[in-house]
Amino acid sequence: MALNHPTTDSDTSLSHNGALEDSGPQHNPDFDNGEWFPTWRPFQGNLDQHAVAINEYLPPGKSVLLAVQHTFAMFGATVLAPLLMGFDANLAILMSGICTIMFFMITGGRMPSYLGSSFAFIGPVIAATAYSGSGPNANLSVALGGIMACGAIYAAVGLLVMKAGTGWIERLMPPVVTGAIVMIIGLNLAPVTIQGVSANQFDAWMATLTVLLISSVAIFTRGMLRRLLLLVGLILSYLIYYVVTNGLGYGTPIDFSGVQQAAWVGLPSLHTPTFELNAIILIVPVAFILIAENLGHFKAVEGMTKSRVTPYIGRSFLADGLATTFSAGFGGTGVTTYAENIGVMAVTKVYSTTIFVLAGVVAILLGLSPKFGALIQSIPPALLGGASIVVFGLIAVAGVKIWIDNNIDFSKNSNLIIAAVTVIMGAGNFNLHLGGFDLGGIGTATLAAIILNALFNRQSDKV
Repeated sequence: MALNHPTTDSDTSLSHNGALEDSGPQHNPDFDNGEWFPTWRPFQGNLDQHAVAINEYLPPGKSVLLAVQHTFAMFGATVLAPLLMGFDANLAILMSGICTIMFFMITGGRMPSYLGSSFAFIGPVIAATAYSGSGPNANLSVALGGIMACGAIYAAVGLLVMKAGTGWIERLMPPVVTGAIVMIIGLNLAPVTIQGVSANQFDAWMATLTVLLISSVAIFTRGMLRRLLLLVGLILSYLIYYVVTNGLGYGTPIDFSGVQQAAWVGLPSLHTPTFELNAIILIVPVAFILIAENLGHFKAVEGMTKSRVTPYIGRSFLADGLATTFSAGFGGTGVTTYAENIGVMAVTKVYSTTIFVLAGVVAILLGLSPKFGALIQSIPPALLGGASIVVFGLIAVAGVKIWIDNNIDFSKNSNLIIAAVTVIMGAGNFNLHLGGFDLGGIGTATLAAIILNALFNRQSDKV
């Protein structure tokens, strides 16, 4: 599936053959208006030819459908992460919705992002709580205290960036680095996704069917239907899966018992944090992984939207940190901006932050309705895996696009080495340990990219 260059109304033009052309981030007086929130305006372009800008909004009906699609995109990971740590999945969904709306308010609606459960916390939380891997986490409160402390540190970095500016971060992480980081976020998730749909040939074929259906919607449809490619593709694949399994008896049938037993409305169980120094020491360093990961996300957003979002990175760090602290304060997971939702934006070219507010509302409703949550959880892993193949692939390509948009010169050996080492470390999930802290593949690759850039891009490169 081709990934076209996304554009906004303010900088979109048509070439002589009707193709879209774009350039770098542009000054938009409605967006850069000096106020906390941008000046909002209705989208008046053609959905087949123009992107929907950050400060534009669509009619309610289209907005709700797009919001549901974003909720679907985040759902698999936001549910999986708490299950791996022994947290309440329904509470994680509820908190993801609340935190996404918090993020919108604190960033002034200038950064299109969804906040979902962060996988960066899984290793440290398991280490801090000695979690066995199944059922509720008996030491959940200890983990919550560490996550709250991590969120507070992250928020403090956001305040520092708001005060001192983003220059020092951009020197540490120029486009050659951020492009590589964005790419490895997609590539690092690829092995897990492929393994998840390769348990048997039936699941592999159903995942392939999902990929084909989503891709077909993206290529052969127009207008609003094309923008809903993930949602429409998943619904079609779900219906086919139901007919083949529950109807014809092949593969593992969809189990609706959880849907039948679940209540329509119910509040997830809340938990109180406990602050223990050992757990805090283990979990707090996750803040620096989130900073590196989210900076890559934000750079990808800037590259896609052609809007100057870099000046608002400090707000975004602050918002994500406060949201993480808030979520853990009630028993939820730490949260982060979601690459899955950035992948959705990359292919739909709808960047309006109002969509994410509605997605947050949808998540809140799901979190407060065990029955709807159970229905979404009934989606077979093979279908979610097929959708993930598309989304994670788009994320990886978005990293390449950052290099292209910033004219990275790969005739320089320094840029070649930075990109090559980072991509292979991240894709191969190369791990380093600092004391008892596991950096993880993305963390290790990010650290390597920053160090290599500091060493090699301070001097002229001779081939």
